[in-house]
Amino acid sequence: MSQARGLTPPIDELNAPFYEAARAGELQLMQCAKCERYLHPPRPMCPACHSTATRWQRMSGRGTIWSFVVPHPPLLPEFMDVAPYAVIAVTLAEHPALRLLGNLVSGPGGAINEIDPATIRIGEPVRVIFEPLTPEIHLPRWVRA
Repeated sequence: MSQARGLTPPIDELNAPFYEAARAGELQLMQCAKCERYLHPPRPMCPACHSTATRWQRMSGRGTIWSFVVPHPPLLPEFMDVAPYAVIAVTLAEHPALRLLGNLVSGPGGAINEIDPATIRIGEPVRVIFEPLTPEIHLPRWVRA
């Protein structure tokens, strides 16, 4: 299981399909069934057309680094032992407005602080992998493509 295990996102009826797909190694996002706008994070109603009809769409898992930050102490206690580490914002290949946060790692099981932040470049291609945080929650992490 991953570092920083003390912080687990809650699973609810809106985001449960995201975590089910992640456990299966797939990146899926909610989409409005009427206007096809992606709804991330998941929400009960489309802000564009006000439809409540949704579906889950499989994403390619490919993207590019849009931005990143390097948190330094003081941090939440769960992250003190692994700081500093990079948190990247990834623009998904499917749409320029789709962005997910995560950590850049060298591969499955990689530590969130193993990549030197000085080597990270905006626009760098990445692909998603999933790291088990708990048996129910697998979080997206990113590796260089």
